[in-house]
Amino acid sequence: MPKIVNHEKQREKVAEAAWRVIRKMGLDQASVRNIAEEAGLSVGSMRHYFSTQSELLSYAMKKVTKRVEERIACIAFSGDLLKDIPLLIDEIIPTDEEKRNEMEVWFAFVVKSMSDPNLAGHRCEVDDALRQVFIKIMNELTAIGMALPDLDIELEIERFYALIDGLAIHAILRPEIVTADMMRRAVHRHLMSLCRPPSGS
Repeated sequence: MPKIVNHEKQREKVAEAAWRVIRKMGLDQASVRNIAEEAGLSVGSMRHYFSTQSELLSYAMKKVTKRVEERIACIAFSGDLLKDIPLLIDEIIPTDEEKRNEMEVWFAFVVKSMSDPNLAGHRCEVDDALRQVFIKIMNELTAIGMALPDLDIELEIERFYALIDGLAIHAILRPEIVTADMMRRAVHRHLMSLCRPPSGS
């Protein structure tokens, strides 16, 4: 009886092999041959899952963002924004080894997307989706009266987004300095700077 192969599982296996190649050798070395070797597959069998290298890389890029989305979907939000916002941000920034690995691969894709239209489209989609996260944060803080009065909301959306992007980049480049604890403290400090002082303080 022929062996039944889970096509999507194999595509995920190949994507994860692509991530490992990118982290070890750089995206320029993420050839079909190198990825096939990392995945333990023949070059010929790779064509059953991806018809071109561009399709493979596009899929691998999308799998990075899907993992983040899946983690966010599993958060048990409490309804307390001062607790929930840091929980949400924690799934975006590289606070552990798995997230650092994903972020390293993501930044490699971002650089490549500047010259690859197939990757550029997804990078723009992710950028728009992340910006919506910070739009929602600022709108919700404002709606319940937690945000400081007279804030330039549009500016604060970009400032918050830029802070998170910057922390992520610095954590990848200098993890011994920009630790998970430092990132969390920076997020907390920034969040509190946007909010009215607690009543009674």
